[in-house]
Amino acid sequence: MSLTKNTEYKIFRRVIIFTLIIIGIILLAIPNPKDDILGLIFGSIINLLNFRLMSLSLAKAMKMPQAKIMPYVVGSYMARYIIYGIVLAIAALADYLNFYTVVLGFFMVKIVIMSDTFYDMVKKRTS
Repeated sequence: MSLTKNTEYKIFRRVIIFTLIIIGIILLAIPNPKDDILGLIFGSIINLLNFRLMSLSLAKAMKMPQAKIMPYVVGSYMARYIIYGIVLAIAALADYLNFYTVVLGFFMVKIVIMSDTFYDMVKKRTS
């Protein structure tokens, strides 16, 4: 398994674990949490799929000729944000999804990557 595949797998696993922890907290804190949990799961899945799409487009861009890289990267970037826009519109219109937990799900990959970086910084200071 290559370094990028290994890192991607590690981030996927940590996002799933972190999502399950937040679902547990929601179950304990909120009396009727069905729409909150569905929103968090929906947002997290879309975030993981967009992260995978970004990884695939980056790998493909690395193999392209120099002149075609920029239009391809901008196109895939716009496609990912169109997906986010569609999902946010669905979350705003659907009664069975909590909009705020969908937005929280969109930040799961970022939260995991930033917490890993913070953990590494603290670990280096203590050692």
